[in-house]
This record gives sequence, structure tokens and C-alpha cells, in this order.
Amino acid sequence: MSSSQPFIPSSPISPSAGRLRKSRFTFKQLSQLALSSTTCPLRVIAHIDLDAFYAQCEGIRLGIAEDQPLAVQQWQGLIAINYPARKFGLSRFIDITEAKKLCPTLILQHVATWREGDAKWAYHEEAFAHIVTHKVSLDPYRLESRRILACIKDVLPAPPIQRVEKASVDEVFLDLSTQVHAILLERYPEISGPAPYDDPTECLPRPPTTALDWNTDALVDLDTDETEDDDPDWDDIAMLVGSEIVRSVRAAIFERLKYTCSAGIARNKMIAKLGSAHKKPNQQTIVRNRAVQQFMGSFKFTKIRNLGGKLGEDIVAKFGTEEVKELLGVSLPQLKSKLGDDTGSWVYGIIRGEDTSEVNSRTQIKSMLSAKSFRPTINSYDQAVKWLRIFVADIFSRLVEEGVLENKRRPKTINLHHRQGGQMRSRQAPIPSGRPLDENILFEIAKNLLGQIIVDGRAWPCANLQLSVGGFEDGPIGNRGIGGFLVRGDEAKAMKRDNEDHASDHGDYRAEKRPKNEHGAIQRFLSRQGTSHGNSDEDSAPTHPDMDGVRSSSIPPDVSSDAWPSEGHDKPPQSTDSDTYICNDCRKTLPLMQREEHGDWHFAKSIAATEKGGTSHQPRAASEARPKTPTATKKIGAIKVSADHSQKKVAKGQSRLAFG
Repeated sequence: MSSSQPFIPSSPISPSAGRLRKSRFTFKQLSQLALSSTTCPLRVIAHIDLDAFYAQCEGIRLGIAEDQPLAVQQWQGLIAINYPARKFGLSRFIDITEAKKLCPTLILQHVATWREGDAKWAYHEEAFAHIVTHKVSLDPYRLESRRILACIKDVLPAPPIQRVEKASVDEVFLDLSTQVHAILLERYPEISGPAPYDDPTECLPRPPTTALDWNTDALVDLDTDETEDDDPDWDDIAMLVGSEIVRSVRAAIFERLKYTCSAGIARNKMIAKLGSAHKKPNQQTIVRNRAVQQFMGSFKFTKIRNLGGKLGEDIVAKFGTEEVKELLGVSLPQLKSKLGDDTGSWVYGIIRGEDTSEVNSRTQIKSMLSAKSFRPTINSYDQAVKWLRIFVADIFSRLVEEGVLENKRRPKTINLHHRQGGQMRSRQAPIPSGRPLDENILFEIAKNLLGQIIVDGRAWPCANLQLSVGGFEDGPIGNRGIGGFLVRGDEAKAMKRDNEDHASDHGDYRAEKRPKNEHGAIQRFLSRQGTSHGNSDEDSAPTHPDMDGVRSSSIPPDVSSDAWPSEGHDKPPQSTDSDTYICNDCRKTLPLMQREEHGDWHFAKSIAATEKGGTSHQPRAASEARPKTPTATKKIGAIKVSADHSQKKVAKGQSRLAFG
């Protein structure tokens, strides 16, 4: 029989019944976001790519309308084509004649060139017809690239929050993780506090937002097992914040410099780079974590960095495909068995969108090259020197960009490659590091290297010259060369007068310069001691280095007066009787503090006499007066041993031994 009354529990059914759903991300992973950890699943990386950069540079420089077809010309080919011109079917694989046929309204602008004998690049009319006497210069594009990079850094917060990597002249990577983390804590205070129970592995609460406004961004479709009806998680929120930052950067570049660019935002550099090329021009693509597999499956793996070339060809040959979606079906053991353990594991991860490479804000250039192939060949030293001048100017302009003028970085070596017929010869030389680097230094070294090649013979006709610098190293910050410590001209004269006045007032002295001593270590020691111990001239030498009127701190105050100049200078104070002792060997009265050093001198004299095969220079009376028990201080290796125990104190930790 059932009860007519409803069941009333005596306590709540479950404390978790009304609890909000948790995020799949933890407080620990949120803290990793602040550190820009490469393994953090909330990480936000952006790749910014300038649209048809060379063409944009020329269009802005010439003031050409954005919808006007334009191409950048190098000799008889095209190296850049803007998007309006691409609508006519133009590509970099056609020559200028065919390009004009396809697009009669096309504007062709030749790149800047270095003309033979000129010290500066310039835009020359009909440069395409002077391939023999001109060399291409890309400096205008490098200069614009620097302006764009400066603009990007100006928009973003200052380092260390800012992490910007210049990938090439028209590409930049941004690690926005730290900045995104700060914005998340500001917008969502519920995740800014400590983790529950102080446990960082506790999951974050779900975001309060159920719909995200992606503005005009291009969103990659989600994976097949994901739907847009699912509520967003913190990785989606982080991507949204990152897209807002990138949109502001792109807007600033256009407003200040008039350049358009495309961008990709994803969890790592590889996917972000693929994303920036997904929708062009002047758009940005978001690849959410839930869309990575769908996005990667649409590519040929040969388009992925490091999967082209020989490795890509090897994979195609062994698996019969170049599509990522087909390679995704290959198991890890199969990849390892055919590609090797390391390569197989790497390929398995990379086609699934795994990449832990850092955004390196200090990507260093390892070398710089400037070269020219001569058609026809050159046949004289003067012709080659003119090109070396151009090469040096070209390289030095790039060194300035690397900070050589501020001593931030500089190369250590310079190389010249010379091709005559089928023979390539090279010469290398170090670049002096003791003075500021300039064009003239590089030019003189380059000419010297060319001279070395010519001396070897068979230098002409020359078909190709290449000049390069390498071995870059960071320069010390805040250091000065020796020239910075020297004074010249009127300032030096004034200092000299001051020193002379100071010497006359205070009895200062001018020490004599120590002559070079060709003898061994013992002779140098004896010559240093000879004056103070009253020995013969052949064993004595001046004891003071040349200090040009400044008292040397290395000159002991108890040196005998024989070593001091007698004219125009005061002698040092003499020792009192209480501070002196009589040497048992030479019977001289010397300052007490010189006793140990004086004993060393006698011992060294005896060794020197033995080496020469002669007798000791000590006075006979002193030799006869020497006790049978040795009292002189002797050096055994680096240890001093003294038998004069009554005069010496026992060092700490040592004890006297009884002998005889």
C-alpha cells in the first residue's frame, strides 16, 4: 500500500545539484598563460603578414590608388604583384611583356638599384636595361619594415608583456598570452582569486558568456564532433581577446602608415601562420582549438614549414599522399617504422597542429651577404673594387639596422667569394673589434681579400663576387673603448699643468719607465729587489713603473732611498730604529717589514748562482756567519718554509714539529 503523502528528504539531495558546471581548464593552466608557457592550452599567438608588401611599398611611395594594378619589376621579371593586378591573372612566373598583355593598365615599377661607382642606392629610370652596371637594392623595403615593426611595438604594452618576433621583412609573430591573461582577470574577476582549497589543479568556473561576437573575423569551421551550440570555454574567450588586440594593431598600421595586412590567431606559431594566409587581403582568421583538426585537414602537408623539400618527398614516396587528412589515418608506430622514431613522432604531432616553438623577440641574424653575378664578366681590379664598394654599403646599411652603431651587435669575420670559370675561391679575415665599425673599415678589408685572390693568379674574367659578414656577437652595453678614457688637445695640456703644479706643491715624483728585462723569472725578481738591497748595478733595476707624474699605489712606502730620484722630489720618510733589523747574511740594516722579502731575495740569489755554475754573491762574512741550522726563508713550490721558528708565528690550524 503506497503512501498518499509525498516523500520529503531530511537533507538536500546533493550539494552538487545546484553547482555550476566547471571549465575543462584549471587555475594552473590560467597561471601558465601569464607566463606564456608554450604548453599552455590557453596560449594565444598571432601572425601578421603584410599584403603584397613590396607592391604596397611602391604604391604608397608613388601615391597610387589602392585599386590600381601595380607590379614590382626586377630586370625582366616580376617579384611582387598587388591584389588588383592579380585579378587579371598576373603571377610572378610571367615576364613584363606578357604581364602588359594581360593587364594593359598595369603600372610597372623597377626596384631601387646600386649603380656601379655610386655610394647610395636610388630609383633609376630604365634600370631593367642596365643589369650589367646595376645591382638590386631592397633597402627601401627594409626601411619600411622597420617603421611597421616600430608601430606594432608602440601599440602593444611594453616588454616583458610585449613579445614580438620579426620573422621576415613582411612577417611578424606576436605572443599575446601575457596581455590576454591580464585582460581576462580584469573582465572576469571570478577567476582572479586563488584556487579553491589552494589547489591549482581545480577547474575554473565556466565563462558567464554564452555567445561571442567575433566582429568581422573569419572563423574556421569547427571539428566534426563540435558544434556552435556548445557554450564557449576559456580558450575561446582568450582567442576573442587576442583577436581584439590584433585588430587594433592592424588598424594602427593602416592609420599611421597606410599599409594593410592579414593575420592569423591560434594557439601556436604554425597554425597562426597558416591562418594568416587563409583569408587575404586585409582580413584576420581565428583558428579556435575546437577547429584545429578541421583546419589542418584542408592542407597539403608540404605547405607546412619543414615538411617540404626532401622530407616531404620522402613522406609522399612512402605513404603515397601529400594530404594531411589522409596522413592523419597513419598510426604513430607506422610513422616511426618508416621515418624513424624522432622524425615519425614529430610528423605525427605536427600534422595534428602541435607546435611548442617560442616567439623569440631576439631572433638573431647569423650572417649577411651581398653578391652580384656578372653578365658579361668583369676583367679588372678597378671594376671589382667598384662592386666591393657597393657590397660594403649594402651590408653596412643592414648592420645599422642590427644596431652596430649603438654597439649592440657586430660581426667578427668578413668573407669574399670569387668565381672565375668553374672555380670558386674564398678568403676570410677578422674584423677589428677595438674600434667603432664603419664602411671604410669593411671596404679596406674587402680590398685586401681581393688582392690576396688576385695574387694567387687566374682572377679574370670574374663571373661572380660575394661579400659576406658573419660570426655576430652582442656588444657590451655601456662600455667605452680606450679612446674614451684619453684626453687630447687643450684639455690634455691643462691636465699636464695641473699635475706639474701638484708635484711641486706636494713633492710628487715622476717614476722612471721600467726597461724590458730579457732574463728569467729569478733575474726579474733580483733586479726588482737589487736597488733596495744595495747590490751591484748588473743585478739592479728601477723599481717603479712609468706613471707620468702620478704616485703608483704599487710602490711600497719602505723602499730604500736609493730608488728615488734625488732632484726636485722629496724622499720618503726613513724608518726608525724600532722598525729595523740587521740581516745575518749581508749585515745590512733594513726595515723590519722587509725581513721576509729580503730573505727570499738571498735565497733566490743562491739559486741563480747555482744555475750559472758560479758561487753565491753573498759576502764572505755573511756566509761564515750563517748558522748551520738554515734560517733563510725558502719557497718549495708555492709554499714558504722558514726555519727561523723563533721569529715566525704559527699560522692558524698549524703546529710546530720538533726536529733533531
